[in-house]
Amino acid sequence: MMEAGLMFTCMSKSLARGALATLAAMAWSLMSGCATQFPPAPSSAASSEYRYLIGAGDSVNIIVWRNPELSMTVPVRPDGLITTPLVEDLPALGKDSTTLARDIEKALAKFIRDPVVTVIVTGFFGPYSEQIRVVGEAARPQTLPYRQKMTVMDVMIAVGGITDFADGNGATILRTSEGNKRYGVRLRDLVKRGDVSANVEMKPGDVLIIPQSWF
Repeated sequence: MMEAGLMFTCMSKSLARGALATLAAMAWSLMSGCATQFPPAPSSAASSEYRYLIGAGDSVNIIVWRNPELSMTVPVRPDGLITTPLVEDLPALGKDSTTLARDIEKALAKFIRDPVVTVIVTGFFGPYSEQIRVVGEAARPQTLPYRQKMTVMDVMIAVGGITDFADGNGATILRTSEGNKRYGVRLRDLVKRGDVSANVEMKPGDVLIIPQSWF
């Protein structure tokens, strides 16, 4: 009877260990599934044809050749307009510097002969549609101006990395330029382990979403 009791006890412990192992495997599978349910983000995403577009809050340095009294630096107002001598409420939001320069020339042509204008943009913010947004378990969630060839590593440096509660490898990029398609990114491997193979390029308008870890 004692041998039978010992055998039953051993079997019970073995089954308990097996159940715990099964539960652990299920939990790991669930966590892995969350981290890999989206396709990995492509390593290259920047377009060679990208041109910076002016946003609200930018400063534009307007140079009118041979007319220093018309040359000055002005801010782009929250409504996307600029005001310069002889030119009031000219739309600047969403234009590149060359297009804005041509528009200013057309406006000035009513007052001076053959104006030649150069526009230099400073204090970059860019339009809202092209800014990079970082939400969730970043050390400093924020909005960043997009720059050509900008990568996830650049974004992580700007926001101070991820928090201790972040599920870094479960992070995703919401790509608004591709109809809100989502891609998986391995932030923990990149930030905590220095795995540069996890570094990928961003695109204008991307939203980096960093979820909280379950454990």
